[in-house]
Amino acid sequence: MPDRAEFVHRLLRLLADRGFEAAPRLLGVDGQGREILTYLPGHVAWQDDQPAAVTADDSLARLAELVRRLHDLTASTALAHGGEVVCHNDLAPRNTVYRPVAGALRPVALLDWDLAAPGRRIDDVAHVCWQFLGLGPSATDLTEVIRRIAVICDAYGLRHRDRLIATILWWQDRCWRGIERGARAGQPGALRLREAGAVEEVRAAHRWVAAHRGRLQAGLVGRRPPGDGGGGGRHRGREGDAVARNPGHVHGKDIDHDVGW
Repeated sequence: MPDRAEFVHRLLRLLADRGFEAAPRLLGVDGQGREILTYLPGHVAWQDDQPAAVTADDSLARLAELVRRLHDLTASTALAHGGEVVCHNDLAPRNTVYRPVAGALRPVALLDWDLAAPGRRIDDVAHVCWQFLGLGPSATDLTEVIRRIAVICDAYGLRHRDRLIATILWWQDRCWRGIERGARAGQPGALRLREAGAVEEVRAAHRWVAAHRGRLQAGLVGRRPPGDGGGGGRHRGREGDAVARNPGHVHGKDIDHDVGW
């Protein structure tokens, strides 16, 4: 069994032992080495056209709280391997299960843990901002973008936001470069993504964030989390420094820059 698969299995066991219900349970491995997981019923937002509730403020806040709990449960564990926490590293609508909560779809679980690895809290928060807010050319209202990023940061309790935009740019850069690298190596998935225009979509998103970086950063740094005299929002604890649809639902993969849908 690959080391990565073993890491993910250890993570899923740890989360199950600690009562984290937003991840599938590992039931075992079949005779061909394929993992067997519990089924998580609900709506998975894998298509571009989604109900407004998927990215409503309440959904963004609930998602951020799930991510915060994941990070808190893995902080200072052996799996964090000296890092701040274990990061999911592929948080996006397509990897999120929604169910009705008080009459509206809300995120309740996270899928596709294959890329989970030790990292910084801000890495997952930045990925959420990029993927769930569709940061790119189709996001035309900067004031609204800043407000919605703040919704995510406030719900997570991310106090130090000065590196958030830089981390979003880092994700976007590694994403398109990973697709290019994989395509040049002849990887079928990367070739399909490049042929579908994914590289240019992500590069366009990167250019958009870079062009508006100053205003985005100024807007975030100028916002003080509610209920805090310069510190955390709903949650307190250690964390790292640091509106439109998802542009193409493409994403960077592991530290080796594997890519896929």
